[in-house]
Amino acid sequence: MALSSNEVISLTKKRWMILVFSCLIDLCIGSMYAWSSLSAPMAHELNADLSSVFSTANAVSFVAMIIGGYLNDKYGPRWVMFCGGVMFGVGMFTSGLAQNVTHLMLSYGLCLGLGMSLVYGCTISNTIKFFPDKRGMVGGMTTASYGISSVIFAPIADWICSLTNARMTFMILGGIFIVVICAGSLVMKKCPEGFLPDGFIAVTNKVDKAIEDKKPTQMLRTPVFYVMLIMLTCGGTFGLMIISNAKPLAINMIGSTASVATMFVSVLCLFNTAGRLVAGAISDRIGRINTLTVAMLMALVGLGALYFSEIMASVALFAAGIMLIGVCFGTFMGVFPGFCADRFGTKNNTINYGIMWIGFSAAGIIGPSILVSTFNATGSYKEAFIIAIAIDSLGLALSIVYRLITSKSKIREKNKKQ
Repeated sequence: MALSSNEVISLTKKRWMILVFSCLIDLCIGSMYAWSSLSAPMAHELNADLSSVFSTANAVSFVAMIIGGYLNDKYGPRWVMFCGGVMFGVGMFTSGLAQNVTHLMLSYGLCLGLGMSLVYGCTISNTIKFFPDKRGMVGGMTTASYGISSVIFAPIADWICSLTNARMTFMILGGIFIVVICAGSLVMKKCPEGFLPDGFIAVTNKVDKAIEDKKPTQMLRTPVFYVMLIMLTCGGTFGLMIISNAKPLAINMIGSTASVATMFVSVLCLFNTAGRLVAGAISDRIGRINTLTVAMLMALVGLGALYFSEIMASVALFAAGIMLIGVCFGTFMGVFPGFCADRFGTKNNTINYGIMWIGFSAAGIIGPSILVSTFNATGSYKEAFIIAIAIDSLGLALSIVYRLITSKSKIREKNKKQ
């Protein structure tokens, strides 16, 4: 049923409130990446290696993204996000009660990891539906809120931990997050099908006619989906390879002290966030694929800088590489939600993007594994950077394949009309 003009005007105003609360909620769930601030004291107390806990939280993310995406597209985001908020907060809280690694795997790895993904998919995809005129900007803002979270919450977690202990920090943060996320979810509203904001009807309608809403099964039958999936995997692999190990990279490659290495982690997070914000807005102007291509070219320079920084023990080259990789990884995270909506439509975007997220989950395993295994085998990171350059080059080649496929598709559509 078509919306009345008053309903369109009301939703056009309310969408900004939905965007603000989506960013606030993403700020909360992004605290998952402040794990390093809490894992060290917990590992010391439990006398165990906790690396598998965080890996589990990342690995299960696509499962909840797909399930939550289906529920969001069918019923709306409110109660999906509410349930995800409860799971996230409870997972954080009960991590403070853990007595062994298995308990943390269940609380932080599964409960918190699944809850995070239920919320994340909804905040991005549902909000993008309200902004067909600004998909890149909105994708950048929501993912940037998620990305900047660790910079904000890591020192907060450290401060609380210094006053109490790691267990109490988990419980305090868990209680806060349940309240904020669940309260914010009640503001959420399902975007009506076919909604076009007031004042953008003429421009948006022209664009949307070229976009066919595809069901997940239809999307999976298109070759371009697999090109995009592997591109996301490539971008995620070289990004997560560096992000997951930024501190040891600084210490082992250029001899940084622990405090300086921590500073590099913050710099990486800030440029990652900047990439999400800036690239998302730029992609609205120059196109998603053009923005991603520029990012992959920049990543080649960044990975090259990191490769030579180890050979030359150069702080300047290391800093340049870290900043470039941060921007490029942020670009992938900020642009891909809108990229997916552009290609497969907004109607089923939450579940479609959830399926696309498999590429990111795979990258979270592949990237860090390459870095750690090559260092263990050779005592150097150089070979890992060479592999990352090859992976980035594959992504660049696929950007050309993407253009060829879409170009042929446009020609076929044009011939059909004639």
